[in-house]
Amino acid sequence: MNRRDALKLAGLALALPAASVVQANEPFQIIEPAQKADDPSKIEVLEFFHYGCPHCRDFHPLITAWKKKLPADVAFRAVPAVWNNAQLSGLARLFYAAQITGDLAALEPAIFAAVQDDKRPLFNEQQVSEWVAGKVGDAAKFVETYKSFGVGSMVQRADQLARALKIQGVPSMVVGGRYLTSASLTGSHENTLKVADELIARVRKERG
Repeated sequence: MNRRDALKLAGLALALPAASVVQANEPFQIIEPAQKADDPSKIEVLEFFHYGCPHCRDFHPLITAWKKKLPADVAFRAVPAVWNNAQLSGLARLFYAAQITGDLAALEPAIFAAVQDDKRPLFNEQQVSEWVAGKVGDAAKFVETYKSFGVGSMVQRADQLARALKIQGVPSMVVGGRYLTSASLTGSHENTLKVADELIARVRKERG
């Protein structure tokens, strides 16, 4: 699924500068200007994904194992793609709600299966409330988190970040706010993670 342009966001105090993507004749692209990390002391690695993407589902167990081995100076963050799409926005809310309540690791395989295998819509409060019952310890708390202002702000921020980084498809990885890579550039999910490791080392060297 491609990103959607011309989205106007309300209520966000921080505006990210728009970036351009330069083809480097390498298994990655260069983002100009580089985007700042939330924590500048860390090398930030972002994974853009969404639950309706079969490639993201295939990539998920690989990147889950990979991120557990990252060194202390690297900060990993998964970012749900929204692209001004109401259904993807609902799935992004589901992601952040599960993350906040501590249910993400247990729920993610089931979310992928529900969306892709069962074709179950999980795009709004009622649909999520019915689905999550019996799957988490406190379903009422989960739904309250899902519909909270804080989660809504996180979804808006995620979409703003994807647009600032010119994310065109998923799964994609951005390293150090400057280098973008994906299987379309590397040839496979496994190679994408190898390239990400190389880019982490490159950013570390650039920082001195």
